[in-house]
Amino acid sequence: MYLVTVLGNLLIILATISDSHLHTPMYFFLSNLSFVDICFTSNTVPKMLMNIETQSKAITYAGCITQIHFFVLFAGLDDFLLTVMAYDRLRNKDIKSALRKICDTGR
Repeated sequence: MYLVTVLGNLLIILATISDSHLHTPMYFFLSNLSFVDICFTSNTVPKMLMNIETQSKAITYAGCITQIHFFVLFAGLDDFLLTVMAYDRLRNKDIKSALRKICDTGR
């Protein structure tokens, strides 16, 4: 499942970079969200898989603090990007409806 997540997000990033039609703000935010998602899952899953393989549940204090720091950082970035994407979508709807009103009143 971890590999599916990483490969799916890499595919989104590569599709956004390679196709010039996808160079819009929404796809820019989507590719950044995919990158943050890769970092977010890569923060905890490798340590979890190592713990399962070695049957050990030990982690150092510094390792724990580092993992928590990056977990909170990437969760915050994830929330921030989703908020920016929602705001961008809202602004596009407002602009389109305003342009539609202007065009309709001009006839």
